[in-house]
Amino acid sequence: MKRILHAFQGATLTGRILRSTSWVVVGYGGAQAIRLGSNLILTRILFPEAFGIMALVTMVTVGLMMFSDMGIGPALARSPRGDDPEFLNTAWSLQLIRGFALWLVTLALAYPFADLYGYEELALYLPVAGLSLVLTGFFPTRMELARRHLQMGRATMLDLTSQLLGLAIMVLLALWTRSVFALVVGSVLTNLIKLLVMWYGLPGRRDRFQIEKPALTELVSFGKWIFLGTAFAFVSTQGDKAVLGKLLSLEMLGIYNIGFFLASFPMALGQAVAQDLLIPIYRNKPPAESEANRRKLQQMRALLTGGLCALLLLMAYAGPPLVDFLYDARYIEAGPIIVIMACGFLPKIIGMSYDQAALAAGDSRRVFFLTGLRSTLQIVLLILGLHWFGLVGGVASYGVAMVLAHPILIALGLRHKAWDPLHDIISFTLAGLLAAGAIWLHWDALLGISSIPVG
Repeated sequence: MKRILHAFQGATLTGRILRSTSWVVVGYGGAQAIRLGSNLILTRILFPEAFGIMALVTMVTVGLMMFSDMGIGPALARSPRGDDPEFLNTAWSLQLIRGFALWLVTLALAYPFADLYGYEELALYLPVAGLSLVLTGFFPTRMELARRHLQMGRATMLDLTSQLLGLAIMVLLALWTRSVFALVVGSVLTNLIKLLVMWYGLPGRRDRFQIEKPALTELVSFGKWIFLGTAFAFVSTQGDKAVLGKLLSLEMLGIYNIGFFLASFPMALGQAVAQDLLIPIYRNKPPAESEANRRKLQQMRALLTGGLCALLLLMAYAGPPLVDFLYDARYIEAGPIIVIMACGFLPKIIGMSYDQAALAAGDSRRVFFLTGLRSTLQIVLLILGLHWFGLVGGVASYGVAMVLAHPILIALGLRHKAWDPLHDIISFTLAGLLAAGAIWLHWDALLGISSIPVG
């Protein structure tokens, strides 16, 4: 991954970029290894329905986070006041207020949500899981400052430590209770551990409650479009679970969630790179500034896309045998789901860097419109795909939506001089041919899940 940014010159910036890229990869790789280990252990202790129930709980908590996202992370990464104590205090204070407000929303949603999905225990699980929203509100802004200044080492190690401790607690709870409650409480305790290790382990100033009017104005002005955009992004990332939770059994929803989890490894890496590195890079080397910057960004983009697409295609080809090797027979249908999901993620990986150029330039409004279009396409195509082609059509809808939305992404890239036509032509051609090969190879397995009842 260090090669991704080799083209950038300037010893100080290059050194920070290379070190931060390495730490993002270490953090991502470590986190995914912990998640995989957790998944393998817990699937042997618990039962498929448990992961279906937890998918519904996570859908709500993640959805609330996304519906209320004010873009504090990107704002701190790009703002000239990103190191100003009053600006940081205001950002932290908004984050804290939001955390408590979201927990109150989980209390209000608990019984209607349990009634909607016909599982009364959700009325208890959801408010408990919502405590994580309060805890994340206390996360120090020093975490965002580490990203702003491309100094990810210490924060990454602390994060991995908290995840390991959280996994140990979750496994012990699962062995003790043999119930979904182990997953719910374990996720809350993991966030509590992360808060403590970040608060006391990261050096720097301590946040305090303060609302400064100019800072509030800037954060709201930038964040209002992030807020609206992430509300749509909820549909993109969690809408499938909301729909499938009503149409599939809890057992099949849990199996689907495991397939999604395994297929999304490369996508999660790409999102980690985009969130932690691309905005600072575009801030320091804006493509509109010079042809030299554009060339360097083209080299970075080609290596980033190539590496992530190769990982996705590896998952597409190896998905079914990987599930056979890692899981018992109860989870066999996750294999072909991996094939379809991995192929569907390819178009989004190819265009991943363009919207970050817009965010770095402060153009959150147009990113909102892009996110809204993608999400609308995805939920409409998901419903149509499920209706016409069953589970296979529903799962494949993600990739189709990303392809249809790509021209809008190109327009956004053109506006900020970030679009690379040669990159897109080569990437779509090679990725499309190789994805077709993976689908052909696993055609029988795909036909097998096409008969799963939906509705």
